[in-house]
Amino acid sequence: MPIDRPVSTDWVVNNVASPVLVRVRRLVAAYVVVVFATMAVLATLSAVAPGQATDEAWGHALIVGVFAVLLPLRLRAATHGSVRALRAVGFIAAALFLVNLIEALIPGLFPAWMRAEMVGIALLMAGVILSVMQEKA
Repeated sequence: MPIDRPVSTDWVVNNVASPVLVRVRRLVAAYVVVVFATMAVLATLSAVAPGQATDEAWGHALIVGVFAVLLPLRLRAATHGSVRALRAVGFIAAALFLVNLIEALIPGLFPAWMRAEMVGIALLMAGVILSVMQEKA
């Protein structure tokens, strides 16, 4: 089959992610899995133990769910060479780190299981932040 346009290798060269970005991709993938698992747990708890699926817990889950969509999109652009997207990944991770850590420390606001989930997310985001800083250096 003939090629009717010039072939460029730029796409191939520019899409080879550094080992640091591969690590960030894995951390973000873990974050996405945790967020959607949390929503599944909340849905289940809403039926069997409504006291563990509070309105605050749902609000938190929906907000981190939005970031679970946004973060991979920014990461995709970063792996294609966008410095602004990499910076955005770092800022999003920093915001998620701070919010999850602070909310986990507020007594009685969230069920204990969700506070543990928040600490886990904060740890994942700390890994993303450190990796982004390493990539930028």
